Amino acid sequence: MLKPGRHLVLGNIACAEGAIRAGCKFFAGYPITPASEISHHISGELPKVGGVFMQMEDEIASIASIIGASWAGAKSMTATSGPGYDLMMENVGYAHMTETPLVLVNVQRSGPSTGQSTDPSQQDIYQAKYGSHGDYEVIAITPWSVQEMFDLTVRAFNLAETYRTPVMLMSDGLIGHIQEKLIVPEKVEVVDRKKPTSMDCTPWGTDDPSGVPEMPAFGEGHRLLVTGSTHRPDGVRNFAPEYHQKIVYRIRDKILNAEPKIRDIHTEHMDDAKVAVLSFGASARPSIEAVEQARKAGIKAGLYRLKTIWPFPEEPVRELAEQVDTIIVVEMNVGKLVKEVERVVCGRAKVVSLGKVGGQLPLASEVYETIRRNA
Repeated sequence: MLKPGRHLVLGNIACAEGAIRAGCKFFAGYPITPASEISHHISGELPKVGGVFMQMEDEIASIASIIGASWAGAKSMTATSGPGYDLMMENVGYAHMTETPLVLVNVQRSGPSTGQSTDPSQQDIYQAKYGSHGDYEVIAITPWSVQEMFDLTVRAFNLAETYRTPVMLMSDGLIGHIQEKLIVPEKVEVVDRKKPTSMDCTPWGTDDPSGVPEMPAFGEGHRLLVTGSTHRPDGVRNFAPEYHQKIVYRIRDKILNAEPKIRDIHTEHMDDAKVAVLSFGASARPSIEAVEQARKAGIKAGLYRLKTIWPFPEEPVRELAEQVDTIIVVEMNVGKLVKEVERVVCGRAKVVSLGKVGGQLPLASEVYETIRRNA
């Protein structure tokens, strides 16, 4: 494990280090480009702090294992990329229905299918939200640097524990493989799940305004039936509409009601901006360079970077549309998050899409030219 201080490391290594400091005690995964360095690093470091690493036979087994480990009381994580993410989706739905805290890292690569197996993309952001069937709300956060691979991995664990839910860390091949400065702090803030206060707990029901029930673990003496079927607050299966409605609305509302606490937005030069470049993850790196260039040219441009993409921060983006004339959405896909922006803005400001696929970042010159044309 890296000592506190300054280091030069890959983003994937920073992710593994952040997980360990957040209290991860179980990692199960299957090698896949460009996420494999997370598994490689954590396989050697996790046992040193009393944790367990398992290389599974596939990605289905990987996420099934971390669900089980979470119910045994361990903070757990897996890491994958596009094709592996596909295979995990059934159990992602199971984790939502059973309200299982876990962290799923997707170091996105260019698809569909095998695509460009080593090249970055941001094509999986809809899959993060809608990949499994049924109704649920997901938390998905996205780093733009090696430092944020560390910091946001810690935050992903804390969010998972706070809201008893799977959390997606949506990185990409560029951020995973770039080598940059990482400052490891002496100590990080760590949040632990809410444990039962009595043996009469209801693991899937609560009167708490947060909507987050207490979570017992196997081996603590509680009667536990962890099922993806519709169930009563005590976990016993019951398909009655009243129970299903209560579950679906609660696992949805506990995230949506907490959106103001979950949201994380980083801005630069937005005080007087009339053109906002809205971006996230790696795509925000050339975006800030273009914004700086535009400011030098006398154009009032600013960067509006979403570090949390789901739940989508509707109210702040609506307020953004009241401030600026144009919002340029920069992303490494054919144009996905721009649809959310258009839906929320609803004509209050001009929305321009700058999407790029092919395993390459949008160039700063391309972003600048788009700013210049729409200023």
